[in-house]
Amino acid sequence: MARDGQITRDGGDGHHGADARAALMGSVRERARHFAQHEVAPHAGAWDRAEELPRAIVTRMGELGFLAGPLPTTHGGSGWDNETFLGVYEEIGRACSSTRGFLAVHTGLVSQCLEDHGTDAQKARWLPSLATGERIGCYGLTEEGAGSDVAAIATTARRDGDTWVVDGSKTWITNAGVADLALVFARTNPDATPRDDGRPARAELTAFVVELPSPGFTAEPLGVEPLGHRASDHAKLRLEGLRVPDDQRLGEVGQGFKIAMSALDHGRLGVAAGAVGIGRACLDEAVAHARERRQFGKRIGDFQMVQADLADMYAEVEAAAALVARAARAADTGAPDVTRLTSAAKLFATEAAQRAADKAVLLLGNRGYGSGHTVERHYRDIQGLRIYEGTNHIHRLIIGRSLVGKDG
Repeated sequence: MARDGQITRDGGDGHHGADARAALMGSVRERARHFAQHEVAPHAGAWDRAEELPRAIVTRMGELGFLAGPLPTTHGGSGWDNETFLGVYEEIGRACSSTRGFLAVHTGLVSQCLEDHGTDAQKARWLPSLATGERIGCYGLTEEGAGSDVAAIATTARRDGDTWVVDGSKTWITNAGVADLALVFARTNPDATPRDDGRPARAELTAFVVELPSPGFTAEPLGVEPLGHRASDHAKLRLEGLRVPDDQRLGEVGQGFKIAMSALDHGRLGVAAGAVGIGRACLDEAVAHARERRQFGKRIGDFQMVQADLADMYAEVEAAAALVARAARAADTGAPDVTRLTSAAKLFATEAAQRAADKAVLLLGNRGYGSGHTVERHYRDIQGLRIYEGTNHIHRLIIGRSLVGKDG
């Protein structure tokens, strides 16, 4: 029934296995809900205004097993499957998107990527400290000229004996200013000749793990104030003569694109579940206001137009939650359509949450419009989730292309 502390889907003993898994999922979600409502939500507004997430909250997530949620127990993990871990993302996202965003990058993009593609030595070297929060991870993929078009990455890495020399830059890298470990993606065929049809050579990307601080690696301020996720640490990276030993290369040379995309599938589940959390939080605020606010001699919740908005919010949030759970189950079972389902979950959940936040601001009126209110913060934060881990335009393309297939 259990492997590495994880309740498996088949259970092995019928209903007992299913019951044990359901109990685990409920227990993990309740732990996350208590943490989110008592240790995160009361401070989320202040963190947003201060534009800083306390290191103590990272340590606390490590103590509760959240940073190690989907990692195997052999590497200090909690051994939860993806569907169980969604409960953590959703409950924390319901309280604070910046905290949830930290978790999705640190655990989804970095730790799970290392678990999927690292050697045994690399896993033993880095995963235990990432699992506790002793080390913080960041994911260096995006560049000024390479956002949705990952193959356009301009950062280069050239081999020099047993090391690689990395030069280039990255932007909008979450956790970069506080990170102790960075995954960096670079071109390892910068001088490749054009293809026969005259188009540019296909980028050969390779992934590297950089231990920080390291000479040649500099995190700099973005120079802009984000619309949302203001408590998150976002930075630009300047890479100048950064030397990385070959034993810190992740995967094979030229496999960086595949590694990056598999990591993004993990991150996208975190984004989708966080969006469900935002949607639920906005619905909670709207329902409470509809019950309490009185106009024209009655509760505004007794007006049918308000009830219609609340009904739409509820239906869309529940549909999003079901789709996200289905995508997580596909990831757990290795289903062939996992990428399409993950993209669909990310697309639908973030758009549904955006609509919920919009309705909540309108229903609350000047209360929702004023800075410092929960729905105002969620309204700002959800915009980022429609962009992070691939814009929703890109996810529509991923879904569409997977449906029609390749010509010929």
